[in-house]
Amino acid sequence: MSTTTSHTPPESEGRPEAAVGPGGLPGPLVQNETTAEIAVPQPFLGTPDPSYPAKVPPRPAALRRRPLPEVDPELAERAARVLPGAAGVLAGVCGIAGCVATTWWAGLLPRLATHALGLPVPAGAGLGPAQWIAYAGAWMLGALGFGGLTRGRTGRAWVLGLFGRYRGTVRRTGLLWVNPLLPRHGVDLRLRHWRSEEMAAADPDGSGLRVQVLVVWRVRDTARAVFGVENYDTYLHACVEAALARVPVEPEGEARDGMTEAGDALTRLVAAESAPVGLDVFSVQPVRVEYAPEIADAMHRRRIARLDARQRARMLSSVVDSVEDTVARLTGRGLVELDDHERKALVRDLTVAFCSGRGEPA
Repeated sequence: MSTTTSHTPPESEGRPEAAVGPGGLPGPLVQNETTAEIAVPQPFLGTPDPSYPAKVPPRPAALRRRPLPEVDPELAERAARVLPGAAGVLAGVCGIAGCVATTWWAGLLPRLATHALGLPVPAGAGLGPAQWIAYAGAWMLGALGFGGLTRGRTGRAWVLGLFGRYRGTVRRTGLLWVNPLLPRHGVDLRLRHWRSEEMAAADPDGSGLRVQVLVVWRVRDTARAVFGVENYDTYLHACVEAALARVPVEPEGEARDGMTEAGDALTRLVAAESAPVGLDVFSVQPVRVEYAPEIADAMHRRRIARLDARQRARMLSSVVDSVEDTVARLTGRGLVELDDHERKALVRDLTVAFCSGRGEPA
C-alpha cells in the first residue's frame, strides 16, 4: 500500500493561498487587504456560481481625492491693540516741548524766543550728560508719538507682525496710533473682481479650449491670507487654473445651461480650495470660451453641421406633428374615408407640401 503525502509550502515563502472556485478550478488569489495589489480572478468553464465571491479592485490611491491642505489652526485673525490718534499727537507734542525745554535749560535757546515764550533767562549750564539724556528721551517720545500715527480706511486693514510672528489686525477707521516698531502689511478687504487671461481647458469631448473666467472674491481672514501662503493672489490664480483642468466647459452656443453648470462646478472647487487660506470666492464664471487655434476651424465647421442637423430635426418633428394633426382632423370629422393606401398617399403629399413651404427639400 502506498500513501500519498501532500507538500504544503511554508508560510515564510510569502505566497498567497489560492482559493478553489467552482468546478475545482483556481479562484482569485487572496492578498493582504493593506496592500493595493489584487489578483484578477481566473476564468472558469461552466455555469457561474452566485455564491462565488467576486472582489472588486479598490480605487488606486493615485486617483483618490487628496484632502485639502490645512493651515496652522492657531493662525486666526484677531484684533491688534491700538490707541486713538489723539494719544499719538499728544505724545509727539510732548516730545517737541521736551526738546524746547531742554534747549532752554542748556542755555541754547535764543533770547528772542525766550522773551517770546515768557521764560526767564537761564544761567547757561551748557550741554551736559543730563541735557543729552533729556534730549534723547524727548526725541524718542516725539518719534514714537508721530511715527505711530496712521489712518484706517474703510475696506482696508493693517496686518501687524514682528520677527515673523503675527501680532494682530487693525480694521478700525480714522486716525489711529499703532506701535511704529511693528511692520505693517496692507490688505484690501473690498469685494474684488479678477478677469483672468486665456487659460487652457477642455470640453466634454476632450477638445482643447481657451477660456477666460471672471472671479469674484475677497479676503475674509487676513492672518491666514498673509501668513498662510506666500502670495494669496498667486494662490487663487493657481486654484482657478487647476479647477479649469478638471472641469469640462461647454463652448458658447453648444448648450444653454452648459456654461452655467461649469461655472457652478468651478465656483465650488475654487471656494473649497481657497477657504483654508482665508479667501471667500463667490463666483467663478467663464466669460469667453474659444477653441484652440489649431482646431478652431474644424470645430467651427462641426458646430455649424450640428446646428443644421438640430434645426432639421426640429423642422421634421414639426412637420410630422402637423401632418398627424391634419390627417386626424380630416378623418375624425368624417370629411374623408381613407384606406391604408390612400392614407399613406395623403401623408406623403402633406409632408411634401409642408416641407416645401418651409423651404426644405422633400
